[in-house]
Amino acid sequence: MGVFVFLPLVLPLTALPIARLAEQHLHPRTATRLLTLVGTVLAVCSTLCLGLLMVVGTAQLPGNPLPDSWSDPEVRAAVPYDVVAGKAAIGALAAVAVSCAATCLRHSRVRRNAWLALAGLPESPVAVLPDDRAYAYALPGTSGRTGKPGRIVVSTGMLDSLSTRERRALIAHERAHLTAHHHRYLLGARLAARANPLLRPLRAAVDYCAERWADEEAAREVGDRRVTARAVGKAALVSRSTPGSALAGFAAPGPVPRRVAALLGPVPPPRHWPPTWTAAGLALWIAAVGTAASALSSANAAVALVLVLHAATPL
Repeated sequence: MGVFVFLPLVLPLTALPIARLAEQHLHPRTATRLLTLVGTVLAVCSTLCLGLLMVVGTAQLPGNPLPDSWSDPEVRAAVPYDVVAGKAAIGALAAVAVSCAATCLRHSRVRRNAWLALAGLPESPVAVLPDDRAYAYALPGTSGRTGKPGRIVVSTGMLDSLSTRERRALIAHERAHLTAHHHRYLLGARLAARANPLLRPLRAAVDYCAERWADEEAAREVGDRRVTARAVGKAALVSRSTPGSALAGFAAPGPVPRRVAALLGPVPPPRHWPPTWTAAGLALWIAAVGTAASALSSANAAVALVLVLHAATPL
């Protein structure tokens, strides 16, 4: 395996420049999809390499259930600094597993509690909760035989703070979250950041771009970017706490002034790839090369370890 097993752990650094530049130079729809894909691939590759290192480290522990031959010098020679790296990977991978599991459980708990809060309300696409607190969020549907379609949840406090046209912008914004399944992008970005802390800037960028994506869809449906910008600003001013904090929301915490400024500007071009010789283009190429290198390095390390372990395992 050599140094290839360590490269996916640090190659997420190549995606940091595009995290901010994508927000500025790509359509938010493209940026959300691109950053989520890059972050997911990099997170999977780094987790895979942690698992490979963990195998080598676990084989050195007394009383482990692995074949004794997996701790032979020939196997340990496949990993530089095998004693330190192998044992450190055990704790690192355990931390990743616990953190990702906690994120998934929290996400499930928030959705379950949000659905319980709607018990007894009419089955309509928009659920209005009698609450003086101002909030609005998109509640994804449930799966299974008794699956329910997603719903828009908004409080009376939020509705009272907006005009009629601003309410239309709010509903259109949340409908865009549901239609485009933004909760999947947000959860994917959160899990990627849990798997590798170097990907946290990508998570923040995905959160912002998903909101911008919904902003643009709302502005297009309402037909007035200024009304949508005013609705975003007013919602942020009156919002206090949101029961569905893990879900996409109209006044989600984040750079609201940047969202308002973007809505007051022109419609972003539907660009899928910026010109190569621009800052965004170069950053995107660097991220693409880093992602490809991470995938190749992790695949190379996995194949190499499998061959080494197969050769060391007695027939």
